[in-house]
Amino acid sequence: MDQQNVKKSENSHGELKIYFSGSISGGRDDADLYLQLIRCLEKYGRVLTEHIGDKQVTNLGEGNITDESIYNRDMSMLREADVLIAEVSTPSLGVGYEIAKAEEMGKKVLCLYRTQINKRLSAMISGNPHVLTVRYTSYPEAAKCIDEFFNSPDL
Repeated sequence: MDQQNVKKSENSHGELKIYFSGSISGGRDDADLYLQLIRCLEKYGRVLTEHIGDKQVTNLGEGNITDESIYNRDMSMLREADVLIAEVSTPSLGVGYEIAKAEEMGKKVLCLYRTQINKRLSAMISGNPHVLTVRYTSYPEAAKCIDEFFNSPDL
């Protein structure tokens, strides 16, 4: 989906649909940050994946739901979404998969990476020309990156 199609979708549906992606099985240390980012994203549309910020969700998953049900639900929401915003500081196979699927679907993708000492973002994300990756050091910086992304004339 090119940037022009994002605006068309927003206008025809009344609000932008945002798929937020963050680590679950890879680690939940950033759950509080995910919730802050989700609240920031809500200024721009409906976040389809609010459960990513739920502190009740652990690295063991979401409880009494099968892996197949999670996959089907998440792929359905990703197809419905206009954009994907991913917090990629905690390495996660699922987040990487969602980014790849969003790219394959032609969705606009923003990856937020918190700079860390002795850690490096995967080149499969940072080197991908179809993914906008921004580095930040604090929540206010990440929120500013989100604001710039959604206020971009290209979106």
